[in-house]
Amino acid sequence: MTGKTIAIALFVAAGLTPLAQAQQDEQPPVGSNAYVDMYFTDWHTTTPQTKGPITEYTVFTKGDAMKPTTKGAVLRYVNSYVYDSLAPNASSPSTTLSGQQRVYYFTSGTGTISAGGESAPVSTNVAVLVPANLAFTIKNTGTDPLGAYVITEPTPSGFQPGAKLVVKNEELTPINTTVPDWSRLVRPLFTASDGLATITRVASVTLDELTITRPVVGDMPNTENLWMELSGTSIAFIGPYLRRQTPGIAYEHPPDNLAPTANVNYSEDHQIKLLLVSTDGQ
Repeated sequence: MTGKTIAIALFVAAGLTPLAQAQQDEQPPVGSNAYVDMYFTDWHTTTPQTKGPITEYTVFTKGDAMKPTTKGAVLRYVNSYVYDSLAPNASSPSTTLSGQQRVYYFTSGTGTISAGGESAPVSTNVAVLVPANLAFTIKNTGTDPLGAYVITEPTPSGFQPGAKLVVKNEELTPINTTVPDWSRLVRPLFTASDGLATITRVASVTLDELTITRPVVGDMPNTENLWMELSGTSIAFIGPYLRRQTPGIAYEHPPDNLAPTANVNYSEDHQIKLLLVSTDGQ
């Protein structure tokens, strides 16, 4: 980071000083401020698990989101959040999800996903919602690993899943302009209208050069907002703390709503992009 960009980041941090300084002055730190690093996780540092042709890395796991004791162990609503890599020219075994459904967001490689007698191409920036009770397979048709973030959600009693795959190309998805925000360029991928059961929304969020998202404290205690860095390098603000995010690093907005949270693109030359998986809770 150059001196100029450091100065910019510090200038942005100064805008949060009233609440942030109050939190810094309070000893010992309370609520999420005592566990800030536990809300962050980097799948590159986890031990891979081999499942046939699939290599799987843990992102988030189940845990106490108010007092996490292990990095990334914060999930309450999402069943699992992993990064999967399918070997070149390999296919996943046929899988049918019972009592849950799955979102794939592909980040590398090329392939196809097939279900119900239909197939769709998948590649970087393509997202797929796989409904419950639908047998599906994924094939890597290229010479490089087919990589994807994989988020699995439960289906509540009485939920009626869709009968087909829902495939979205992020690059063809319009930017959401209905909710004004400082600088976020939001492309909604999936909501309940697409067939989500528990998760409220899945979206990509892009920040232009030298911009910041509106700091959010939150007023709903049952939310679960998971932010994954997809490209570029940014700074995440959580209360008085700054943490650098590179691709593969994710964090949860602390659900006790004691700390303002924001994302900053301090680059003068490049956009950054994040994947947001958000659940409003009960």
